Amino acid sequence: MLSGRRLDLLDPSPLDVEIEDIAHGLSRVARWNGQTRGAFSFSVAQHCVIVEEIAGRLSPALDRRWRLAALLHDAAEYVIGDLISPFKAAVGIDYKAFERRLEAAIHIRFGLPPHPPAHVAKLLKQADLQAAYFEATHLAGFSEDEAKGFFGKPLVPAPDMTPRPPGEAHALFLARFTALGGAQGTGG
Repeated sequence: MLSGRRLDLLDPSPLDVEIEDIAHGLSRVARWNGQTRGAFSFSVAQHCVIVEEIAGRLSPALDRRWRLAALLHDAAEYVIGDLISPFKAAVGIDYKAFERRLEAAIHIRFGLPPHPPAHVAKLLKQADLQAAYFEATHLAGFSEDEAKGFFGKPLVPAPDMTPRPPGEAHALFLARFTALGGAQGTGG
C-alpha cells in the first residue's frame, strides 16, 4: 500500500489497514467498469459516500457507527477492485468469504464489529441498491423501468450523481469518514 503497509490478502490484519489507503484506492476504482457518462469515472469512493447518505435518509436515527459501516460497505474494493456479481460467481474461489475476511479487518480497524448485525446489513443493502438505481439511470444509460427491474424503486430523492475526479472523490470520502468520527477508531 502507499502507506507502506503490507496487507496479507489471505489473512488480513486490522493493523495493516489505513484509511488513506482505502480512500486512495476507492477513489480510483470505477463503478460499472468505467462505463458511465461524465468526464470522470464514477468511483467506488463516491458510491460509498452516496450509500452512507441514502442509509441516513432511510433511517434518520441510524447510529453513527452504522453510518460509518455504510461508508465502509465496499471498502474491501480498495484492494480487490469492483467486480460485478456474475464475475464474482465465475471466479471459482469462495470470493464472498475472501471479501468478508477483508471487511472484518477493516471494520475492526475502525472500531466496528467485524460484520454489521442483520438489521443493519439489510438497511445497507437497501441503500446500496438505491444508489445503484441512481447510478444506472443517471450515469449508465438505464431507463427508469429497466433500473426498477434490477434495483427496485428508490425511496429517497436522487443525490448528486456528478462524477468527480479522483482527488475530489478521495477528499469527499475522507471528509465523511472524519465527520462520522471514524478517526476515533484508528488507534493512531
